Amino acid sequence: MKTEAARVAVILKGWPRLSETFIAQELAGLEARGVALELWSMRHPTDKERHPVHDRVKGRVVYLPEYLKDDPRRVFAGWLKARRLPGYGAARRKFLADLRRDFTPNRVRRWGQALVLAAELPPSIERLYAHFLHTPASVTRYAATMRGLPWSVSAHAKDIWTSEPWEMSEKLADCAWLVTCTNLGLQRLKELAPRPERLRLVYHGLDFAHLPPPPPARPRRDGTNPGDPVVLLSVGRKVEKKGYGDLLDALARLPRSLQWRFEHIGAGGLSDPLKAQALSLGIADRCTWRGAQPQKEVFAALARADLFVLAAKKAADGDQDGLPNVLMEAAYQGLPLVSTSAAAIGEFIEDGENGLLVPPGAPDALSAALARMIGDPDLRQHLAERAGEVVRTRFSFEAGVDWIASSLGELRPSSQTTTAAARVAA
Repeated sequence: MKTEAARVAVILKGWPRLSETFIAQELAGLEARGVALELWSMRHPTDKERHPVHDRVKGRVVYLPEYLKDDPRRVFAGWLKARRLPGYGAARRKFLADLRRDFTPNRVRRWGQALVLAAELPPSIERLYAHFLHTPASVTRYAATMRGLPWSVSAHAKDIWTSEPWEMSEKLADCAWLVTCTNLGLQRLKELAPRPERLRLVYHGLDFAHLPPPPPARPRRDGTNPGDPVVLLSVGRKVEKKGYGDLLDALARLPRSLQWRFEHIGAGGLSDPLKAQALSLGIADRCTWRGAQPQKEVFAALARADLFVLAAKKAADGDQDGLPNVLMEAAYQGLPLVSTSAAAIGEFIEDGENGLLVPPGAPDALSAALARMIGDPDLRQHLAERAGEVVRTRFSFEAGVDWIASSLGELRPSSQTTTAAARVAA
């Protein structure tokens, strides 16, 4: 049982979330290295399942009022206490300056959540740490200013590409340090940062010690047997930036002689349109939509598949992926990869070396790459072996978690720690 008083408050959009295993993995790694955490979530969970890694995180979880109207007494009590804090005036000035440029209910909501956070933080908390540079960092910035505490942030994907530059620049000026998970994102943020030396690249990587081992061998399916088709798998939210509409178009363009089956895992708002698209393309009987699944089921699907595909692209609102962890998970499980050159995927996959990459939003090119992989088990095996080697040698999560733990003020030896912080790229 955890008895040490928490020193670091972690501010999250929601906890737990099936789609954010990279965050849970990091928090479990920080606790294993002696960092005493408590989690402050801006939303209650909506997923019905949990991953095992969520249960490894032992810190206290506190839920902020998701909507201020749902708990006005708590918000009012937070204001009464927060307004007596020495940094309240400075925080209020920051909020009002932000509100003038972003006059929205969402901005007021973040201020109300920050009042509650600042008022209710226990005295043992020494610093705040936010995951995502948009709304969680707003709540964190206001609350940290009220309490006179340092704060740091981990930036990921949507928060970098859809936030206003003025707001990111001001947050980068205020925070003690920032980590982000792709070099592409790092370069974007360095353009906005008054002090770029505070920013570091920390790939999420994989915690190999807590993942199932790869299956010993895979069938040599080649797409010629109707009774034993090649299984294509994708895992990701059904949102525009994942490119599932493009993927369905690509599947429909595969040669009729090829025997394949597509399986998808993930929730998202485009579920009904994608199913309707598959039906209109005449491939619905080859597609299985499994919805959100716990980690055990995800890895079972990875074990039975023949190749992994992700058709990522930039969405109309500018949102795009970083480097999806699921690509590394698939590679670690011995699956060959077909993806696009969108976002930071090229920081992991090199076309023809450890996977196949095509331009984003190009169903014809994607279809050709899939057809090549489906019909050539030797190619699949070769590329899968190379991808697995890259994951194991370049994308262990330990160096990054070591650096974050040290920067949060604590790094104790643990059975998984390799003390490799020097390998984290600046």
